[in-house]
Amino acid sequence: MKSPEETEEEENPLSLTTHLLQTLLDSTPHTHHFKSKWSSISAKLTHLKSQLSSLSSPSTATTTTNSLSLDLLYSLTHTLTDALSLLTACQCPSPLPNGKLQTQNDVDSIAARLDRHLNDTHVLLKSGVLQDADAVSVSASAPSKRDSVRAEARNLITRLQIGTAESRNSAMDSLLSLLNEDDKHVLIAVAQGVVPVLVRLLDCSSSFETREKTVSALSRVSTVDSSKHALIAEGLVLLNNLLRVVESGSGVAREKACIALKSLTHSKENARAIGSRGGISSLLGICEAGTPSSQAAAAGVLRDLSMFDEIKENFIEENAVHILLTLFASGTNLAQENATGCLCNLVSDDFELKLLVAREGGVESLKNYWDSASNVKSLEVAVELVRNLATLNPICEILVSNGFVNRVVSVLNCGVLGVRISAAKAVYELGSFNTKTRKELGELGCIPPLVRMMEGKVGEERESAAKALYALMGFAANRKVFRKEERGIVRAVQLLDPLTRNLDKKYPVSLLSSIVHSKKCRKQMIAAGACVFLHKLVEMDVEGAKKLLENLGKGKIWGVFARP
Repeated sequence: MKSPEETEEEENPLSLTTHLLQTLLDSTPHTHHFKSKWSSISAKLTHLKSQLSSLSSPSTATTTTNSLSLDLLYSLTHTLTDALSLLTACQCPSPLPNGKLQTQNDVDSIAARLDRHLNDTHVLLKSGVLQDADAVSVSASAPSKRDSVRAEARNLITRLQIGTAESRNSAMDSLLSLLNEDDKHVLIAVAQGVVPVLVRLLDCSSSFETREKTVSALSRVSTVDSSKHALIAEGLVLLNNLLRVVESGSGVAREKACIALKSLTHSKENARAIGSRGGISSLLGICEAGTPSSQAAAAGVLRDLSMFDEIKENFIEENAVHILLTLFASGTNLAQENATGCLCNLVSDDFELKLLVAREGGVESLKNYWDSASNVKSLEVAVELVRNLATLNPICEILVSNGFVNRVVSVLNCGVLGVRISAAKAVYELGSFNTKTRKELGELGCIPPLVRMMEGKVGEERESAAKALYALMGFAANRKVFRKEERGIVRAVQLLDPLTRNLDKKYPVSLLSSIVHSKKCRKQMIAAGACVFLHKLVEMDVEGAKKLLENLGKGKIWGVFARP
């Protein structure tokens, strides 16, 4: 018949584990073989004994019912049982039954397993999941949904740090399900510290499957703007691990790695690091031969990186323009959009690259992309590329002959601010080409929407509109249209106000100077308060302000009595 103590040990895993541990501690001093190794194991057992005492404290009263602690205790019991069996063999003065080398390996294995248990117990005690379980068990009312998610997230984060590779992989599946349910769940998990744990998993030699799932979890975190700071805080460690996945992961993993990597590409230091570690080459490789969705993700990262002049040379060395043009011609809509955005950044202020884009069929691809665009917002990068290419007269001529004047004018009235601004800038470049193009732009009706843009809320919109209108005033018929446009002159004068910030005053000055020779226009400018503003702009040394003021004041009595 079993004693009460034996019955309690069978029913209480903590008691059984404590008993086995104490038996080992009492027996290790009597070993005949590998005394130094068993002495080291004894120190680990003493530490474990202290941890088990913490597990049985009142603050962790639910230990025996918490699945995490039960799993740990069962695993520890198995290790201690093996250790006792091995210790018995080492206590005999006779030769070891399995041989010295095999027994030494077995002892080292026990020591390694105890190290893992020490780490797992430490993580479990520090995680707070035992207190969570205790709080739930004594709560008189059901916990809130947020509290439940917080407790579940903390539980899963703990599981990712303890146990076997198989159990961690299972925990990762559960974590991905939780993160994919709701953006709020992502924020809660990030607040509980999931990102550093994921980065350590990615950094260590975990299984291939777990690494792939870890990248997916990091990718999910990166899609929630309020959580990106947690990824950025991990710095180069995360960046380097993501780059390794980009280089050698599966198709899905490479796509997810690119999505996560994009959140790290907005700093100059990270951009340099990616360039110096061959990241641009790997990303371009995906653009050439990746899955359609991974191509779009990789092009998105390249689009961000291309904004930094310091690493543009890396793009040129890797023949990036040719690869991006191929993707621009045949990729998905998102891949085409990102490739176009990248090309815009690369060709800006680089005549040779602009000519290369034109020679390699870039204009034809641009036309096809524009005409097949599913929404106006996706046209922003296309309009911007038109503006960039139009700065070179030979390419501008090709753009005009391919109908881009009509295309640009058609989006000046759209509801997307970025597209309107890019379109106005494109009008300026196209209108600066020759009189024939200025005439065509005016006839297509671009002046009225540009006049309305001068009353926009954003300084860049008002400035780009004034600049475009100035370019169009080189054609006489356009000047007539502008003078007839209601409030056109008044709006231009209002832009002269020094209190109007974030706007280069030389553009409204140039616009008004182009029509100042009309007596009627001069009267309208003076009546709108132009002289008062121009006096201040002269003091600020704004280009053209002094001459415009002189033209308004010549022999005109109303110039003296201009309204403030």
